[in-house]
Amino acid sequence: DELKWTDVPNGGGVQTSVVEGDAKGAHHFFLKFPAGLDAPLHHHSTDHYGVVVKGTMTLAVDGKETKLPVGSYFSFTNKTKHATKCDAASECILFIDARKAWDVVMAPVAKK
Repeated sequence: DELKWTDVPNGGGVQTSVVEGDAKGAHHFFLKFPAGLDAPLHHHSTDHYGVVVKGTMTLAVDGKETKLPVGSYFSFTNKTKHATKCDAASECILFIDARKAWDVVMAPVAKK
């Protein structure tokens, strides 16, 4: 209840709450995803490590989906491309340890 949430620009309802450090460098923060959010293939420039605090996330890497319930740990290094989905039953909250500034780099969309 004490976290101060900020909307992520163009984030489709995703919110963030920095609890240690500065988002322009290494920091710890929470990410909140609306129930049912489905983020397409993307990566982050910084290595980061996370824990699911609420809800069930599905992460897809190289076409393989992994469901992560509360308490699950994950890590992405070397700009690993992934898609993220929050199950429709509940919003999802993640705790993230980012080693540098956080960004979201969307994968190019193939033209039809």
